[in-house]
Amino acid sequence: TLVDLLESAAAKFGDRPAVSMQADEGTMVRWSYRELERRSRLAAWRIRAMGLAPGDRLLTWSPSAPELVAVYFGAMRAGVVLVPLDLRMAHDAARRIAERSGAGHLVLGTGRDAPDPTGSGLDTLPMTTTEALTADPGPDVPGDWEDRVATWERPTPDDVYLLVYTSGTTGTPKGVMLAHGNTVAGIDGFHHVIPDIEYRIVSLLPMSHLFEQAIGLYLTLDLGADILYVRSRNPRVVTEAIRSHRTTGMVMVPQYLDLFWSGLLREIDRRGHRALFDRVRRLVHRLPLALRRWIMAFVRDPVLGRDFVLFVSAGAYLPPAVQQGWEDIGIVVLQGYGSTETGSGTCTTWDDHPVGTVGRPLPGVEMRIAGDGEVQFRGPTVTRGYFDDPAATGAAFTADGFYMTGDLGHLDPDGRLVLHGRKKDMIVLPNGFNVFPEDIENALRVAGIRDSVVLETEPGRIEAVMLRTEDDEAADRQRVDAAVKAANATLAVHARVADWTFWPDEDFPRTLTLKVKRNEIRARIAPDAPMQVQQAE
Repeated sequence: TLVDLLESAAAKFGDRPAVSMQADEGTMVRWSYRELERRSRLAAWRIRAMGLAPGDRLLTWSPSAPELVAVYFGAMRAGVVLVPLDLRMAHDAARRIAERSGAGHLVLGTGRDAPDPTGSGLDTLPMTTTEALTADPGPDVPGDWEDRVATWERPTPDDVYLLVYTSGTTGTPKGVMLAHGNTVAGIDGFHHVIPDIEYRIVSLLPMSHLFEQAIGLYLTLDLGADILYVRSRNPRVVTEAIRSHRTTGMVMVPQYLDLFWSGLLREIDRRGHRALFDRVRRLVHRLPLALRRWIMAFVRDPVLGRDFVLFVSAGAYLPPAVQQGWEDIGIVVLQGYGSTETGSGTCTTWDDHPVGTVGRPLPGVEMRIAGDGEVQFRGPTVTRGYFDDPAATGAAFTADGFYMTGDLGHLDPDGRLVLHGRKKDMIVLPNGFNVFPEDIENALRVAGIRDSVVLETEPGRIEAVMLRTEDDEAADRQRVDAAVKAANATLAVHARVADWTFWPDEDFPRTLTLKVKRNEIRARIAPDAPMQVQQAE
């Protein structure tokens, strides 16, 4: 179980730093492995003292912090099921999840970015804070608390410890049930694909997301990592934290990887090295990674430090150009694919990470491509279903037990998975051809359009929605026209963009994991008529 994992790490790594965070007032909270394990047992005692019993659900709404890590492990030890809420979650979504899960208590984080439960109606629940649950023993804790906790029945691999709700904005949210054995199986599989290095991690992703929990926390603790939580999203603060922590790797979603890459290019421009960088990059593109790393130190090390070697990316589509950019300067990008329901799925490896693929199934995971191209999984990492929703559970699995992801893909000649996009987003043209929006969006990106969404606005008509990047609208239109023309030259005739328009807002609507909400974009773009915009050549 994950409790076993923490105890084993505490015994193995002892007083080595485990989790730390710079608090709002500038002080540093830093716990060793041994201290994290002790604080988790304190949290477990207090969770039981709140009246919660094994199987009860506990809402957590908190920024990432050492205290939240201890609360997570404390709830597991107490047998209580965690129901994490994302910090950016709308109040009505949080309320629906609370109601659907039947959670009777709420644990709030603290600090300037802590959520306010008032608007969601969750302030009517019994509440406590992560700091109160993990504080040193006071009058509320008896002197023999440790002996008592030691007598509790331990969780088993089959015990559900987590409910992750995949949708709470409209309708009825579905709670994915994950047991200890699901997550531990995934961690065991990842040990086969990651490098044997010293892990010093800077964490930016919310722990409400399974990707950050499983890889950014549980796996890295199992590896003896030193994890630093950074709440600020100011680029200078983040890059300074990365350098000062001597960070070796980070867990990222693709949009963050993209933003970091753009930031790196801006820094290169600021230093006046852009022409040199572009020239050297063309020369080293096909050299071995170690040689690229040595040659490109002049642009990489001032920003990320000399120890940085690895990004792990998942959660959305990663444009191949972004991965290639990082690898051109000597940083490996491992790309994983899966869903909350699958726990894990496929991953590239340290020795095999070509762009454009998400790798092979992890050990113990079965994957197949159905007749219609859908990717399906079966194995020990896969959820047992949705909480209190047998109908949704039955609809998600095939008769022989494979989870249907809704994603489309194929295997390359070496057996690696290549994704096309969501099954529901695939465009079937009147002539019977299939068009995958992400393929067109990637062609646009290669042509210079960083963000776009491709839609079928009427049968057989493919149009694109772009974000503004220039203050001068005429110049921006000229830039986009040229990029669309260049992209169309690389696409099959039936996949070419007929028209395009600018999105009216600064950014597309996105999910909590920064995926674009295509349905909201589609709802605002008239589906029964071409866009009234300039015709693209």
